[in-house]
Amino acid sequence: MLISDLTRPPAGYRLTGEKVIKIAGRNGDVAAVVHSHPTSRPFAYTKGPGQWQVSWFTGQGASSKEIAQVYIDDATGRITQAWTGFQVAWTMARGYAGAFGEKVNAWWLWTPLCLLFLLPFIPWRRRPTLLHLDLLALLGFSVSLAFFNHANLGLSVPLVYPFMLYLLARMLLLATGRGRPREPLRLLVSRRWLVVGLIFLVGFRIGLNVTNSNVIDVGYAGVIGASKIVHGTALYGHWPSSNAYGDTYGPANYFAYVPFEQIFGWSGSWDALPAAHAAAIAFDLLTMLGLFILGRRIGGTTLGVVLAYLWAAYPFTLFVLASDSNDSLVAMLLVFTLLVASSAPARGVALALAGLTKFAPLALGPLMLRGPDGQARLAHLPPANAPMARRAARSVALYVLAFGLTVLAVFTPVLLQDNLSAFWHDSIAYQATRAAPFSIWGLYGGLSPEQHFVQGAGVGLALLVAFVPRRRDIVTLAALAAAVIIALQLGVTYWFYLYIVWFFPLVIVGLFGSVESAGADSIESSAGAELPAAMSLLGTSAGGAVA
Repeated sequence: MLISDLTRPPAGYRLTGEKVIKIAGRNGDVAAVVHSHPTSRPFAYTKGPGQWQVSWFTGQGASSKEIAQVYIDDATGRITQAWTGFQVAWTMARGYAGAFGEKVNAWWLWTPLCLLFLLPFIPWRRRPTLLHLDLLALLGFSVSLAFFNHANLGLSVPLVYPFMLYLLARMLLLATGRGRPREPLRLLVSRRWLVVGLIFLVGFRIGLNVTNSNVIDVGYAGVIGASKIVHGTALYGHWPSSNAYGDTYGPANYFAYVPFEQIFGWSGSWDALPAAHAAAIAFDLLTMLGLFILGRRIGGTTLGVVLAYLWAAYPFTLFVLASDSNDSLVAMLLVFTLLVASSAPARGVALALAGLTKFAPLALGPLMLRGPDGQARLAHLPPANAPMARRAARSVALYVLAFGLTVLAVFTPVLLQDNLSAFWHDSIAYQATRAAPFSIWGLYGGLSPEQHFVQGAGVGLALLVAFVPRRRDIVTLAALAAAVIIALQLGVTYWFYLYIVWFFPLVIVGLFGSVESAGADSIESSAGAELPAAMSLLGTSAGGAVA
């Protein structure tokens, strides 16, 4: 509550507004900011029992901007928090404990997950390979997150980019046939023990979601949108003040939450939101299942278990699950797109749903014009292959038709309710102009030419992969898709750690699928004959052939 009389303590308080303003002004960072804005004015507020807030503003009316914010304990007169710069407007940049995922950020939980992620692939009496460096790069985002959780954006933001650039380069090399493993993947444990670890991790993840997770605004938005769809109200515009910007996603996102809202209901407020918890768990499990089926199809049961295990053990997928975000829905739909990639209509439907959940997957539209090898290629066909060319053209036509019909079906409620203008304003336009300090473009500013170059390169890559490489299997498709998504994320102003799971499943399919593509016997026990027969990876008499 704003204090108008600064000379007398409010009821229940010891200090006066005048006194707390003086205390707040003694903070060094705040004093420097106020000094650089000599026309700024301070205001004092009560923030609940025993707490004060002092804020400095520049300008007036609509042009007013808060430049400093200080919290003071009334009993002791001590400053408990002081924020300037981006951290005034962005509370999520202040490193509040548990703001995303509650306890999942604790070092004693995150570190064991990192070890479990690496454990099955630790080299046994062998030299590490490039794949081990790849796994460390995937975990490298943890360093950035640690600084973010300590409100150090100056280190957390730039530390994201080396790992993204490394993964981008690896995916492009894999897609062009370079950097593929020359020796089998060695696992430290048998498939049986990997399954045991997977079951343990799945149970742990669900238990943590139920007992110690929080629903951030993203998951809350899914429940609100589902309720709007069920009740036939306009999907975009006029959202509750508790989540006024929740209508920033594609319609498919809200449709995905409808079954959970119908089963678990919604009270109309930001409560425990069991529907959001259930949706997050379902998206997580379905992504794991999709990875298992995809891996089994590429290289056998063991590869399927490996891919599912990697998802379950990766700390950032648990970060998403414990935040009850919708980002695993994007991952799930992209994995499903790979699963049905050999069918032009099916991949058109799957990719359209992914793109109308969060818009980044739309960049994969050109890539998915062609499926994996086995379908005809459009270019460079000799005259004798005219029937093949016709089949290729038919495949593209079916893909485009299925994609378009899916978009039309998903947008039907928006069109019938004359809600398209609100959709454009609240979703597309809002996302395109959204500023944030979580990328180098938003944190530093003044890099507009460089950002436009990176964005242009990302668009160029998205178009180029429609034509090259000419030969592609499902692993190549996954690597190319990962490269496009990473390139797109490199150029956006608003980036966050939740988005890692958009490309993570594509990356692991590219990395581990390329190992398996070297031959049916490419996954073996790292200890070889030194391990007991019961610890043999495949437990077969065929010398370790993948089932």
